[in-house]
Amino acid sequence: MYSEFYNLTGKPFQLTPDPNFYFDSSTHHKAMAYLSYGISQGEGFIIITGEIGSGKTTLVGRLLQSLDPNDFSTAKIVTSQLDADDVLKMVAAAFGINIKDTDKAEMIIEIEKFLRNNSKMGKTTLLLIDEAQNLTTQALEELRMLSNFQDGNKALLQSFLVGQPEFRDKWAFDPALEQLRQRVIATHHLSPMKADETKEYIEHRLTLVNWKGNPTFSEDGYAEIYKYSGGVPRKLNTLCTRILLFGAIEELEVITADVVKEVIEDMEEDNYAASSSARLAHNGGLTAHNTNGINDHSHVISEEAFEEAKEAGMTASAELLKLRKRVVRLEKNIKIHDETIKGTIDIVEDLLDG
Repeated sequence: MYSEFYNLTGKPFQLTPDPNFYFDSSTHHKAMAYLSYGISQGEGFIIITGEIGSGKTTLVGRLLQSLDPNDFSTAKIVTSQLDADDVLKMVAAAFGINIKDTDKAEMIIEIEKFLRNNSKMGKTTLLLIDEAQNLTTQALEELRMLSNFQDGNKALLQSFLVGQPEFRDKWAFDPALEQLRQRVIATHHLSPMKADETKEYIEHRLTLVNWKGNPTFSEDGYAEIYKYSGGVPRKLNTLCTRILLFGAIEELEVITADVVKEVIEDMEEDNYAASSSARLAHNGGLTAHNTNGINDHSHVISEEAFEEAKEAGMTASAELLKLRKRVVRLEKNIKIHDETIKGTIDIVEDLLDG
């Protein structure tokens, strides 16, 4: 909806990571430098960590996009809770190695054969593990063992581990990972963007979808966006999507601080209503049940749950009132547009008659 209203060629703030929208902030620039350095070394582990929504996946996607497939054989794994054997199966599957009905020893042999074949063809083999915080210590040790494969002085596999902040503590302090620590050649933690970078990030993404300055953002509008998002890309994307949608509904050409505050208020009310509904569902139904004339109080709503239900109902009523007001404004604007068009037609007809 907002794309059409603002004549944009796409959705600039979609939540799905897209390397084409990569923004080279100072923290992402450093991370990319470490990744590039790691590739130039051709061995060991590079570790990138960051908070949820900090742009880790987009960063990795951008790196993969920049590599020549003639020179690199790459695979990416997004992990859940994997044990040692499962991670080997995932590695083999990611590289397209046939492991059907293969035990662990044969699996390792097949992986090594694949790595040596790539090396003979002059290809560097890269393994990227996303959500690495989900890996067990034993699984990380299996990855470390794969890094032992060598062709002379050249390592056959290089790994990039990308995870949330807790992974930084895991690999740095787990006594069982001492040998892996010795193989880490670079590490970087993604931090939130600064205020000026937040503004550049927004305009960068808008420009990629043919933004011509409509809507414009006031400086205090940018300030409010940064204040709410803290410079975290995913929070920025969520907020800016809602801002553009609100702007299209209200037919706004300028996004001010007041507009941003209203959108944030709507988002927080939505979040509260959703959390209230979830709590009510957890606490059970709102009515008491009676079976065979016997009072059963196991489903009677508690006083606390009743108050939550009342608050949720009030929130829903307020949201409905806001929606009705917006519909009234839209209908008013449509009426004005219709009257303008009718007036223009009348003028043209008068000119033709004259």
